[in-house]
Amino acid sequence: MISSLRPFGVLRRCSGAQAVSTGLGGPASPARAGAAGQGAWRPSVPWERSRAAFGLTSPLVDDHPEPSTLRVFVALAPPDDAKDELARALQPAYATYPQLRWNRIEDWHVTLAFLGELPSTAVPLLRSALAGRAASHPALQLGLRGGGHFDQRLLWSGIDGDLEGLQILAADVRALVRSCGIEFGDRPLRPHLTLARSRRDDPTSVPQAAAGLTGFVGRQWWTERLHLVGSNIGRGPGPIRYRDIEAWRLGTAVRAVGDGALTEP
Repeated sequence: MISSLRPFGVLRRCSGAQAVSTGLGGPASPARAGAAGQGAWRPSVPWERSRAAFGLTSPLVDDHPEPSTLRVFVALAPPDDAKDELARALQPAYATYPQLRWNRIEDWHVTLAFLGELPSTAVPLLRSALAGRAASHPALQLGLRGGGHFDQRLLWSGIDGDLEGLQILAADVRALVRSCGIEFGDRPLRPHLTLARSRRDDPTSVPQAAAGLTGFVGRQWWTERLHLVGSNIGRGPGPIRYRDIEAWRLGTAVRAVGDGALTEP
């Protein structure tokens, strides 16, 4: 389902964002105009790289148009050593429940705002808004802990640590997205890291795998970047693959859990 956007020409500049051109009206980016003011706008290097990650290698010219939509969300990502620690704890479950559809470790993320299918023209607008906001938020100390499931079909690991700061960051990201004129389903944040899904005819594997994670407590880690992520859903056969469209470093200050004071990492 495609998230709703305001009608053409009404999608507006996001709060705190630098001017960009989205093809939907609004202020023009300096990159849109050539030396004589007539040059065509071209996406930035990170956006070009994200197209390659989705297998979209054709030039951005009129006879090779870019995909009209992307499935997009904003997220945090655990560092590799924290993911490796959880992956080791999951080895028995990998062996016992091979029928589950396990997410790739490199795709593990903590979703802050799931935006659904968006017109690709909205991506430059989001990139500009998030780039201007990430540095204003402090790094958070988080960890992976235990396991659970949703509706006996989705297996997850829980998030521990500065959950208050996580809620604050998620609320600000969601408000920022809406300031761009993008509407999406605003479910309450239930911080988790999705690990696997079961088929409809298998109601037991996910709860049993979750029980195996009951005693898992991962090390604490600091969040480093805010990620705008897209997927290749609907772009061809095979499993869904997630790729960063772009990521921005969070602020150098960190929240001290308890009194909310900021300190240096």
